[in-house]
Amino acid sequence: MLDKDLAELYQVETRVLNQAVKRNIKRFPDDFMFQLNKSEFNEWKSQIVISNSEKMSLRRIPYAFTENGLAMLSGILNSERAICINIQIMRTFTKLREIIASHKELFEKINKLDQKYDYKLKVVWEVIDQLLAPPTKDTKRIGFIQEEPVT
Repeated sequence: MLDKDLAELYQVETRVLNQAVKRNIKRFPDDFMFQLNKSEFNEWKSQIVISNSEKMSLRRIPYAFTENGLAMLSGILNSERAICINIQIMRTFTKLREIIASHKELFEKINKLDQKYDYKLKVVWEVIDQLLAPPTKDTKRIGFIQEEPVT
């Protein structure tokens, strides 16, 4: 997350957040926090169409914080708000990790089944593919068709 976004979450000015980090810079190695380079910064600005960097408080290239950097922030920003925000951020990262892991496990289980019962499941996979595929020809509607009464 960018310093500007974190400062907004913590309800502090970006300069205050960055000042606290600089006072504790030993706690933020490169894999916890880094500054965008000029090309990344320009690419980011162009994606969000910033016409006036001064009004958007982007006079400096922002810092980006990794998950570990966010965790470290809780140690240096010691307000009640900072603690609550960090708890929510860490829970979000944990949930994302769980979701990714569960999908990975499911994918691995399907692959194992596919390899183990390849000859048997081939027919099942083909049927599933046919069910998911859009119809190849116009099908005639089935059901009772009521003619309009003649008046």
